[in-house]
Amino acid sequence: MRKPRDFDAELKILEDKARELRTRKVQQLGELVIATGADQLSSDELAGALVAITETKDAAKREAWAKRGEIFFGSRSRRAAPASQRNLRGAAAQPSSSQSPAGGTGSA
Repeated sequence: MRKPRDFDAELKILEDKARELRTRKVQQLGELVIATGADQLSSDELAGALVAITETKDAAKREAWAKRGEIFFGSRSRRAAPASQRNLRGAAAQPSSSQSPAGGTGSA
C-alpha cells in the first residue's frame, strides 16, 4: 500500500520557498540600487524614475538602457572574481548593509 501524500507539508514547503525567493529578490534589488549609486536619490526620485522607465514604450530607449546595463555589469565583472564566486560573495557579504537602505527607502 502506498503512503499517502502530505499535501499540507508540501504546500508549506512551497510557501517557504516562495517567501525565500521574494526575500532574495528584494535583497538583490537593494544591492542593485546601492551598486548603481541610486541610493543617493530620495525614494520619491527613485520611484519616479522607475515609473517613467516602466511607462516608456520607446523600444530604442529601452534597448539603450539595456546596453548600458550590460556595460555596467560587464565592467564590474572584469574587476571582480568569476561570476560563480561573485554571486556567492555578493549574497553573503551584504545582507545587513543592503537591508537597511532598501528597507528605509522602499517602505515609504
